Amino acid sequence: MQHQNLFIFDIETIPDLNAARNLLDLQNATKEELRHDLIKYHLNITDQKNSFLRQPFHQIIAISFLEAEIERNFNGQEIYHITDIRSGGDLSSSEADLVKGFFSHLKKHLSRLVSFNGKNFDMPVLKYAAMKHSVEAAWLYKSGDKWNNYNQRYSLDWHCDLAEAFSDFGASAKVKMNELCAAFGLPGKIGVDGSMVTQLYDEGKLQEIRDYCETDVINTYLLYMIYQHHNGSISHDSFVKCKKNLRQFLEKKSAEKSHFAEFLKLWPCRKSTF
Repeated sequence: MQHQNLFIFDIETIPDLNAARNLLDLQNATKEELRHDLIKYHLNITDQKNSFLRQPFHQIIAISFLEAEIERNFNGQEIYHITDIRSGGDLSSSEADLVKGFFSHLKKHLSRLVSFNGKNFDMPVLKYAAMKHSVEAAWLYKSGDKWNNYNQRYSLDWHCDLAEAFSDFGASAKVKMNELCAAFGLPGKIGVDGSMVTQLYDEGKLQEIRDYCETDVINTYLLYMIYQHHNGSISHDSFVKCKKNLRQFLEKKSAEKSHFAEFLKLWPCRKSTF
């Protein structure tokens, strides 16, 4: 099956306090106590090596995505035409709303998924959240065949996790997205990083989180184009046209989305041949 669309996505999360209460049996604890004890729990089960919360203990507060149509020439090489860059729902959307929207949209528009560390983090978190909220996602499990499907690790035409792709599935060290952006002269993270999301959420700055998530998606798209050009999936001419298409889209929307304008300012200013 050849997908006709790209769906590049990223999520932002905070600790799931309801899950923490149930796990730690702390029904009357404060928000700060729950977060502290949940981190302590994860340190304890990893011999003090890793405080990062396991996937079921994240609450999704933003899902951002870039969609593009895939056009193929007679050689099978591709070119991408952006149709949208946005975040799901709005500032009042619950986790259930966001997750239902995500799985419902992709059920209607089966696409090639692209993420950065999405197979290890984003998609498992989305699956657990879908189960919490009784969201059906048969398409994720039943599409394709035994060797080519959304859950096959090596099916990059179904779900291309760039953290896996750039490292040849762990043959070399897995690098962070911001490290690759620095190496390739891309804007990378602008003013915000993942460690700041919970604090921003507490301060009521959900719009800033959604904007940050959208710039992560744009960086992911640029990294994907670099990877696709390197492996011969897109030609040099298509590579140039795709970058121009992205610039034009960001310019068109920059009046209403200041983070797009900021991204554009940084993109050509970094020392880069890209």
